[in-house]
Amino acid sequence: MKQPWGNTKGLKPEQLKRLENLYRRRVQPGDLISFELARDISRLSCEIQRQIGLLINRKGKIATVLVGDHHGIVIPPLESYRIDPGRLRGVRCVHTHLKNETLSADDLNDLALLRLDIMAALTQTDEGNPLQCHWAHILPGSTDRSPCQLREPLRPNELSIDCTELILALERELAQSRVALTARRDSERALLVSITTSQRRQAEDALAELSELCRTAGITVADTVVQQRKNVDNRFLVGRGKLQEITILAMQLGVGMIIFDQELNPSQIKSITDQIALKVIDRTQLILDIFAQRAQTREGKLQVELAQLKYLLPRLVTKNTALSRLTGGIGGRGPGETKLEINRRRVRTRINHLEKQLSQVQKQRKQQRHQREQRDVPVISIIGYTNAGKSTLLNTLTQSHVLAESRLFATLDPASRRLRFPRDIEVVITDTVGFIHNLPKDLIVAFRATLEELSNADLLLHVIDISNPRHLEQIEAVERILTDLELNNLPQIRALNKIDRLSRTRVAQYARKLDGLPVCARDKATLLPLIHKMSTLVTGAAADSADASLSARISPE
Repeated sequence: MKQPWGNTKGLKPEQLKRLENLYRRRVQPGDLISFELARDISRLSCEIQRQIGLLINRKGKIATVLVGDHHGIVIPPLESYRIDPGRLRGVRCVHTHLKNETLSADDLNDLALLRLDIMAALTQTDEGNPLQCHWAHILPGSTDRSPCQLREPLRPNELSIDCTELILALERELAQSRVALTARRDSERALLVSITTSQRRQAEDALAELSELCRTAGITVADTVVQQRKNVDNRFLVGRGKLQEITILAMQLGVGMIIFDQELNPSQIKSITDQIALKVIDRTQLILDIFAQRAQTREGKLQVELAQLKYLLPRLVTKNTALSRLTGGIGGRGPGETKLEINRRRVRTRINHLEKQLSQVQKQRKQQRHQREQRDVPVISIIGYTNAGKSTLLNTLTQSHVLAESRLFATLDPASRRLRFPRDIEVVITDTVGFIHNLPKDLIVAFRATLEELSNADLLLHVIDISNPRHLEQIEAVERILTDLELNNLPQIRALNKIDRLSRTRVAQYARKLDGLPVCARDKATLLPLIHKMSTLVTGAAADSADASLSARISPE
C-alpha cells in the first residue's frame, strides 16, 4: 500500500489507514472529484485539523495523497509527470481548506509554476461536510500578473464539470499560442536573470553581455530580471518568491527557457527545476553551447566535449527533469548531447578517453613548436576579449579570410598565417579563442592545449575594443586570465581597435591612458604604426621610417 506524503507525524494508526485507503478510490475522468470522495476527505481533514490533498491523474486514479498542516499543503516533486511545451502537467490537485476561504496565493502559484491541470480547494460546514469547491485553471494567452482564471465556486452536487474536455481545450489553446509564437521567431526565447549583492549597475552590465551571448547562440531575449539581495539564496539563488514571479513572467512572455547569469550548482539546478516546468541553464552552459556550435576541427570538438562532460559530471547525482529538458536544444547540443543522461561511470570513462586524445594533441603541438623554433620563425599571438576584432585584424594584416563576425566567440579554432614585415622579416601570427569575464574553468582546462600556444609566443598582441563602454573591465578580465596562465610576463602590445566609432579627442585620451596604438582593424592604413612596433619588438632593432611607411607584403601560410 502506498503511503501518504507529507505531515503524517502524530496521526493515529486508524487515521493513517483511512488516508492509505484513499489510494484505492477512483474518480470519473469527467468529474473534478466525486461527491463521496470530497465528503470523506473533508470529514477526515476536520478530524485531524490538517489540510488533505489529492493529486488525481486524467484517468481518475489517485496518484498521491498529501497531508499538510492547518494552513496549507506542500506538493512533492512531480518528476514522473514530464510536460512538453504547450501541454499541462497531467494531474489536478484537489485539497481541503479548514477555513471558509477561496484559493490562496500559494495555490495559484503552484497551479502556474507546476502547470497543473486544475487547482481546487474544498471548504467545509461545521459538521465537516463539503460546502463549496473553489477552483481555477491556467488561462492561455493571459497578460495579467497571474496567468490563472478563477472560476465560480461549485456546490457539492455540481462537481461533474466534464473537466477532461476542459483540460484538452486548454491544451489546444496553449498549443495554438505556442505555434503563433513560433511563427514569429526562428529561435528559442529566453528570460535572463541576474542576482547581485553589490551594485545593480554591475548586474545590468553582466546581463548586457549575457544578451550578446544569447544572440550568438541564436536565442531571442524576451526580457531581463535583476534582483538585488543582501545574500544569495543557497537553494533557489533568487529566493522562492522571486522565482515564482520570474516563472509567471516567463509564462506571460511565452518563453521556454530561463538563463541565469550566475553559475548554478547541482543542488540549485535540481531545486529550481523541481519548482518550475521550464528549461533552466546558466551562463556556463550557454558558453559551452556556443563552443559546441562553433567547433569545426577534431581538436576543437574534443575540447568542447571534455568541457561539457566535466561540467555535467557533478550534476549527475540524480536523474531528474533538469537534464531531460536539455537534450537536443540550447544548453545540451554539441559532441556531448547524446551523453546527458548516462551514468557517472560512463562519463568518467569518456573523460579519461578524451584527456588521452588531447594529450596526443599536446604532443603534436610541441613537435610543431619545435619545428618552428628550429626554423627560428618568431610567433605573434593575437589575444583579447571576445568580439574585440581579433579575426578582422588578422584578415587585414595577412589578406586572409578567417571567419570574422560581430558575435561573441566567432573564432574557436585557432588560425595561423604567415606575415612578412618590411626588410624580409617573416613571422607566424596566430588568432586565438577570445577571452571573457569568468571564463568557465572547465573550458580553460579543456583548451589548455590551445592556450599553451601563447606561452611560446615572442609577442602578444592584445586587441581592445575601446568603443565598448566596459573595455576597462574587459582588459582586466584578459589580464587576469593571462596571470592565471602565467603569461603576464611576455612582451605585449595593446591595439586599441574600432577607433572609427569614436572622436579623435577620445581616441587620443584612450591612447595615452592605456598606452596603446589606435587602429581600425578594417583599415590597413591605420595599421602601419602597429606593424612598425611589432617589427621592432620582434627583431629587437628599430626599423627605418621609410620601411614603416610601406605596406606589409603578405604570403599565406
